[in-house]
Amino acid sequence: MADDGTGTGTGTGADAPAVTGTGTDAGTGTGAGTPSGTAAVTGTATGAHTDPRLVDQLAALGVTEGMTLLVHASLSGTGLAPDVLRTALMTALGETGTLVVPAFTEENSDSSLAHRAAIKGLTRREAAAFRARMPAFDAATTPCPRMGVLAESVRTAPGAVRSAHPQSSFAALGHRAAELMADHPLESHLGEESPLGKLAGSGGHELLINVGFAACTAFHLAEYRIGAPLRSYHCVVKAPDNSPRWVEYEDVRLDDSDFEAIGASFPWGLEQKGQLGGTTARLFSVKDAVDHAEAWMTEKRR
Repeated sequence: MADDGTGTGTGTGADAPAVTGTGTDAGTGTGAGTPSGTAAVTGTATGAHTDPRLVDQLAALGVTEGMTLLVHASLSGTGLAPDVLRTALMTALGETGTLVVPAFTEENSDSSLAHRAAIKGLTRREAAAFRARMPAFDAATTPCPRMGVLAESVRTAPGAVRSAHPQSSFAALGHRAAELMADHPLESHLGEESPLGKLAGSGGHELLINVGFAACTAFHLAEYRIGAPLRSYHCVVKAPDNSPRWVEYEDVRLDDSDFEAIGASFPWGLEQKGQLGGTTARLFSVKDAVDHAEAWMTEKRR
């Protein structure tokens, strides 16, 4: 997800994940909060039937029981229903697996492309009024429509847990959901202390469904490792009295403009490709993707 065309969002500094489900979902785990703070319960989605064909195709791709899996998906034109795919993913991952999706909210910023599009054509006074009306990020309720219908299906599923970052949050279901979503610092959108960093350090995998490497979030972690320049970020969060409050801080200037080129040189032996429903998907290790991107950026970014 891009912020002002170069990077992803911002954070609140709040460490507690939000529990976004209200019921149970087979094989998803409880998504209980952690001692780092108080969790909020908000989701209302219900379970969907399991499609054995999808489960078999996921297994053929290399998705295994107990895996921690970050999924990026665009389901348009695939014939895949988000709740059915979510259930198939959780079935393939089993009771000890964890499903993670990006729940980014690029629009929660006054410098992002999304914000600029929203105020295009407005007068300066109208743009200021629009900014003043922007709602504060709430991990328990703020939707992530730009991330697609699968991400929203996971975010609103019973037992889902969401990290507290108001622009670069993730949502998760399953065995490690609360652990991975806890403690997402303000100054680490997609760095070592973020859920992405935890995925890279603990054997996580990434699955791209009907999207290319331009959507590969794992590559962003490499930007932290090469010491990419910093920039200022700001977004609107909740103050202690629940009123909107703007915060500003510095983090890495994230740039996904060369991700397709990085992906084009990703070694074939490090990924598995196959059919999933009416489209194709590719699976690879988050660590392998980060290591490859770090080497590529070190050589080719100036």
